[in-house]
Amino acid sequence: MAVYTCPRVFTSSSSSYCCRHHPDLATRRAAADKPGPRPRFAAGRVDATAPFHGLSSLILRFPPNFVRQLSTKARRNCSNIGVAQIVAASWSNKDSDLSAVPAASAVDAAATAADLVVPPQIGAEDDLAATAAIAASSAAVDDAAVFGNGVQFGGLPDLKDASFLSSDGSIAIHAGERLGRGIVTDAITTPVVNTSAYFFKKTADLLDFKEKRATSFEYGRYGNPTTVVLEEKISALEGAESTLMLASGMCASTVLLMALVPAGGHIVTTTDCYRKTRIFIETILPKMGITATIIDPADVGALETALDENKVSLFFTESPTNPFLRCVDIQLVSDLCHRKGALVCIDGTFATPINQKALALGADLVVHSATKYLAGHNDVLAGCISGSMKLVSEIRILHHILGGALNPNAAYLIIRGMKTLHIRVQQQNSTALGMAKILEAHPKVAHVYYPGLPNHPEHELAKRQMTGFGGVVSFEIDGDLKRTIKFIDALKIPYIAPSFGGCESIVDQPAIMSYWDLSQSDRLKYGIKDNLVRFSFGLEDFKDLKDDILQALEKI
Repeated sequence: MAVYTCPRVFTSSSSSYCCRHHPDLATRRAAADKPGPRPRFAAGRVDATAPFHGLSSLILRFPPNFVRQLSTKARRNCSNIGVAQIVAASWSNKDSDLSAVPAASAVDAAATAADLVVPPQIGAEDDLAATAAIAASSAAVDDAAVFGNGVQFGGLPDLKDASFLSSDGSIAIHAGERLGRGIVTDAITTPVVNTSAYFFKKTADLLDFKEKRATSFEYGRYGNPTTVVLEEKISALEGAESTLMLASGMCASTVLLMALVPAGGHIVTTTDCYRKTRIFIETILPKMGITATIIDPADVGALETALDENKVSLFFTESPTNPFLRCVDIQLVSDLCHRKGALVCIDGTFATPINQKALALGADLVVHSATKYLAGHNDVLAGCISGSMKLVSEIRILHHILGGALNPNAAYLIIRGMKTLHIRVQQQNSTALGMAKILEAHPKVAHVYYPGLPNHPEHELAKRQMTGFGGVVSFEIDGDLKRTIKFIDALKIPYIAPSFGGCESIVDQPAIMSYWDLSQSDRLKYGIKDNLVRFSFGLEDFKDLKDDILQALEKI
């Protein structure tokens, strides 16, 4: 069991440290010594009346400046020993009555542990200071472990002699874990649970789980505590009943399409979208007998025709779209599709839940590449699907079969990234809008695509259904392929890379980055001109970005 607590012992204003009995602890100790049954734990917290197992009722008091007086070496060795080792040193693994171990033994054991690790070159004064600090930490740990001051535990096991472990190899594998372990539940940050499987204490527990009398995690592909925290966070932000995290945005889109569209079904999607999504719809889904109608994002008439002429299962679109940032009237298309029994899924990656609430506007599901704004630091791949419990559960069943589970370390990075999501998105909204206006007025820029500009075809719609217009601006240089390359290569701040939504600005030329395998004429079928630039604005200073873009334009 690993225990961490912030020591409460450096509170005395006296000039020297002393030992005293805490009256409250002594009272509780007396209560603990009374005969009769008593529960070990209550409501997941350590019970004050549990056996003490050698934990000290002493509190060591030090002057406030004691820590500052410790030498660098002494402080370092106190840190290296660690609270967990102090606790381990104060508990006996022998066949004995642990509750009878004298309080002083804990301090003595901690001091002994200090002797084992403090380097010999430390002077006597430093050694004394280190030992005193270790003993103080031990007392604080004892207090917290017994009375739950700031540390909560769930499922802490009885301290039994692990006599079935007869070798160092077995002990190294199982000690501190096989009989159960304390779970710290009051850490500010969410712990990362790195495990591929979860165990059951006995077969009866497994049967309760299988027969739905109890809930539990079972296998890493089916769920993870760290990932569940992230799913609940996104659900709250989107106003969804449930969220499913997957290994990437494309994983989310493809699993959703396969789970909700039956063999022989029909879907409707839009012309402007992420190319890999289009490839999947046009080349993979037909192998399952699934056909598609592709319409302009704003062509409501074409959507109505597709709904009338086909048994449409799903309308799947981005809003805003990639890379021209077209917007779909989510409320209108949701009404039209629902009348015909079709579901609506909006890929809101470019919008983020900060700028747009697709579910509140009527969509059944919303998808994000969490790689982008949600994580926000260009350091993780992930995707998510949010919506009703019924639909997400249906998708989750297929997800458990196909795999594509999110690594819990990635889940933690996204949790951490989302804590600054609203601040980042607000800054990126502001920078992108300001730069879009500057680019629109520049003589070397032929056209700007940004829903925040009045000349955007869905500007009024974007104002109605979005609170901000996003951090990506697409624009066309007044020139050809080579002149556009010259502009991009002259930029100093942004990275030439795919992706968007991170702290660092990123720029790319879609004709090269995403469509270079096609001929120029084939690229034009999708509206991709050689002079098109997609610029994802990061969190750099607005003036720095403006100056960089203007100097690059001056060089072409």
